[in-house]
Amino acid sequence: MIDVIVGTNRAGSSTRQVALRVQGIYRELGISVRLLDLMELPPEIYQPEAYTEKPASFRPFSEAILEAYGLVVITPEYNGSMPGALKYFIDMLKFPESFQEKPVCFIGLSAGFWGGLRPVEHLQQIFGYRSAHIFPERVFLPRAHQLLDASGELADEEVRDRLNRQAMGFVRFIERLKHVRLLAEKS
Repeated sequence: MIDVIVGTNRAGSSTRQVALRVQGIYRELGISVRLLDLMELPPEIYQPEAYTEKPASFRPFSEAILEAYGLVVITPEYNGSMPGALKYFIDMLKFPESFQEKPVCFIGLSAGFWGGLRPVEHLQQIFGYRSAHIFPERVFLPRAHQLLDASGELADEEVRDRLNRQAMGFVRFIERLKHVRLLAEKS
């Protein structure tokens, strides 16, 4: 199972739409994939006491991270970094086991020219600190508001190709690191 993390809790986000397309790419490869949408986080995790005693309603998110063979983190750029909800989500997860030796890849998007480079670099520092295995092929998507057509599909073939290449490479990366077979043999 690969988890695709929607790195914002903002309603109507382009990040969510891109995450749905990325989920579809992995499914087309025959990979079991689950979407973890931060918009669905239970509100009780934002209570001050949640740091010491995690609410039971957070358990499905925590367990999903622990069970996953790999994580695809899709983050928008907010104020030069990742959304606060994504950082808080990371802080709420079990330390150190949530990311230790976990393969992780990143997709950044932004309204500007750099396509979420800043938040992805910040996340690489955090996941590196947490001893994750970082897949080096990152995808940056500038001008996020222009990425999707009226039906919600990725409008640019080159963007689809980059996301497909990343997905194939990431699956192979997981297979090598975890000694598992995720892709079916081609006949």
